[in-house]
Amino acid sequence: QVQLVESGGGLVQAGGSLRLSCAASGSIFSMNATGWYRQGLGNRRELVAGITSGGTTNYADSVKGRFIISRDNAKNTVYLQMNSLKPEDTAVYYCNADLIGSDSSYYADYWGQGTQVTVSS
Repeated sequence: QVQLVESGGGLVQAGGSLRLSCAASGSIFSMNATGWYRQGLGNRRELVAGITSGGTTNYADSVKGRFIISRDNAKNTVYLQMNSLKPEDTAVYYCNADLIGSDSSYYADYWGQGTQVTVSS
């Protein structure tokens, strides 16, 4: 079964750091473009950061200079390093990716189950 599994969320004080991981499991050959999204209580889901298969990155203005997205292709894992966290970063963080199966199947627009990040003031 192909799936994305996020981990690394938790409770942290303002100014602290967390690193989220998004790992593709199942018969996966590679992850294509991958994004981290978040949804705070009562808010729409928004793109936080994205990374292409070639490593090109983009960030929401609200996290530029604080968050870093990276990938380890050998592990089929994408990371989100979050520094200088603020209470307004509190949200459920989701990973979204297009995946290439070991049999060359294409799995488009897969979502993980989400991981809660809570930043206390």
